This record gives sequence, C-alpha cells and structure tokens, in this order.
Amino acid sequence: MRKAVDVDDFFDNAPLWRAELTALRMALLASGLDEEIKWGAPCYTIGGVNVVGLGGFKSYFGLWFFQGALLTDPEKVLVNAQEGRTKAMRQWRMMSSGDIRPAIIARYLKEAISLAKSGVAVAKTAPKKLIMPPELAMALATDKKAGAAFKALTPGRQREYADHVNEAKQAATKEKRIAKILPMIRAGGGLHDKYRDC
Repeated sequence: MRKAVDVDDFFDNAPLWRAELTALRMALLASGLDEEIKWGAPCYTIGGVNVVGLGGFKSYFGLWFFQGALLTDPEKVLVNAQEGRTKAMRQWRMMSSGDIRPAIIARYLKEAISLAKSGVAVAKTAPKKLIMPPELAMALATDKKAGAAFKALTPGRQREYADHVNEAKQAATKEKRIAKILPMIRAGGGLHDKYRDC
C-alpha cells in the first residue's frame, strides 16, 4: 500500500478493509485522541504521545497499541507481532467486521490513554551492537560507492544488512547475500524497506 499524504487520503484509498478501518477510526475518534499520519498510516495520540495506530493487511486489519505490553488485556486479544524483537507494541488483529467490538475497544483505549497520560512506558533497551561480517566489510571496501552509501545509512539499517549476512551459515550463501544487497545499499535503501511501507 502506498504511503498516505494525510488521514483522509489513507481511508479514501485503502485497497483492503476500507469499511472496517473506517469503523475502527470512528471508535478511536470517539475516545478524544488526536489523529495524524505517521509511517504512512493513521496514528492516534494524546499530548504528542503515540497511543494506538490502525492498519489493514492482506489477511487481517487491526489496531496496534504502542504500550500494549502494559495493558491488562482481559479479552486476550493482543499479540506480539515480532516475538523476541518487539517489547512494547501489541497488535489486535481482526478478520471481519464482526470482530470490531466498540465497547471492548473503548475499554482498551481508556487504559492505553491512562498509561500515556501517566508517562508509564516499557523501558527502552540499548540498541544491538553492529557486528560487521568480514565478508561484507571487504565488499564495502572494494565497492567505494556501496561503502559510502553504507556509512550514510541509519545504524538500524546497517545492522539489518550485517545481520542478514551473519545469519548465513555457509560462505557461498554469504557471497550470494552480499551480491544481492550491494545494489540495495548503493541505492541508499534498507534491507526491509519494502515492508516499512505496508
């Protein structure tokens, strides 16, 4: 899905789940949260603090609570989309309009808003250290354009590339991965950029 320029653009051009996303929007606006676009999708905030976002994907649509790990989750609807990687955010995935339960959503929102107002949040951990594989370091030293572009990437994007190469067990696999990512690095993009725009 393309990135929306504003909230109305997002809802007007949602290719999937348009009616369901609009119903969720109404529930979120009823809570008194401010609505804006962040990362190409609607984000609902209070006092500048991210509380909840919404989005639609191929097999589901739903909400994500930025501090969802702290919610009591009495209905057991929240899931960690990236177990082992995501500490605070939790998703509430829905598969049909029948899964939209405004009274329950309102209770979750009330608790999430209360947490946001109190300033309570999951503690941030130090970012993972970059472990540069020697094979990638050699390729970047040889390919000056890729080397300069790599240095200009954010630390997170640098780690994504390094981890991608480090995760390969065999030398041949590492070489194939490096050959595949060098054009992406030269272009100034991240390994997972195509998923960031979903």
